[in-house]
Amino acid sequence: MSDSAQQQVAVVGVGSPLMDLILHVDDDFLGAHVPGAKGGMEYRSPEEIQAIIAASGKQPQCVPGGAAANTTKAISALGVSSAFVGSVGADAYAEQFRQGLLACACEPRLQTCDLATGHVLSLVTPDAQRTMRTCLGAAVALDPAAVQADWFVGAEVVMLEGYTLFNHQLTQAIASAAKEAGARLALDLASFEVVQANRDLILGLLDGQVDVVFANEDEAKALLPEGDELAALRFLAERCTIAVVKVGADGAWIRSAANEMHVAAAPVAQVLDTTGAGDTWAAGFLAGLVRGLPLHECGEMGAQAAAAVVQVSGASVPAEAWLAMRGRLDAWA
Repeated sequence: MSDSAQQQVAVVGVGSPLMDLILHVDDDFLGAHVPGAKGGMEYRSPEEIQAIIAASGKQPQCVPGGAAANTTKAISALGVSSAFVGSVGADAYAEQFRQGLLACACEPRLQTCDLATGHVLSLVTPDAQRTMRTCLGAAVALDPAAVQADWFVGAEVVMLEGYTLFNHQLTQAIASAAKEAGARLALDLASFEVVQANRDLILGLLDGQVDVVFANEDEAKALLPEGDELAALRFLAERCTIAVVKVGADGAWIRSAANEMHVAAAPVAQVLDTTGAGDTWAAGFLAGLVRGLPLHECGEMGAQAAAAVVQVSGASVPAEAWLAMRGRLDAWA
């Protein structure tokens, strides 16, 4: 690993490092310079993405992204130590990603390869719609053979990003290393497409390896098509210690053993952008969990964290927005 671990941390996230490049453009620019449908996501080469940026004549806002990175950054913002493991290139985006983690007090544990650092160009039009052009590059190049328990020693929780499930060998290597290190394994199912493509792997992981699982209602439906979100919650809770099914504005359901509860969504003045809401909900929940809060309090921490992120553009919440939540966590210390 290129970045050596400097300290033991409470939570280690593993996933795909992606630089989010946010560029505000109008519809005329989109039609003239961006092939493909507005509002969609298409894969493009680094050269094609740079050509779009050059044509705009502007520099995009650059923010470290990716599901697990969003979660670990938010955990650190809540005052709980965290680190992030992933694969980047040897380029400027890699250094920006590294510095972005450090700025949030999240320790980078990054492996370097010869591919370009993964990045997503988000073209935001005046109607607030995002058109994304993505280069995965190094983000999907983490080597299963390089995974070792030393990465996770001292961590209470290893948080595995659901998109990692597409690499079965890597998923199994991380799960085994986390268990060897004595950490609990948390898994976010990421999207219903991830669940549909990897259902057998998910079920195998839930039976004995995953301790905490996060799903939304679409992911739960993909896993258990014949039931509703509560049936899926109970199905998941039979296979791991803690199951969470998030239902958007209707809050979330949490179950551990026979203890089942509902947590309402936190009120917000205005929803500007739901990017990273699920990742940040998981951050609030896990921060509470490692601090020893009761499950309902963990859920309320998740709801408050998600409420904070949907009121800003992108997945980076201003530091002052975390203060009340940090105080709530500290009160339990």
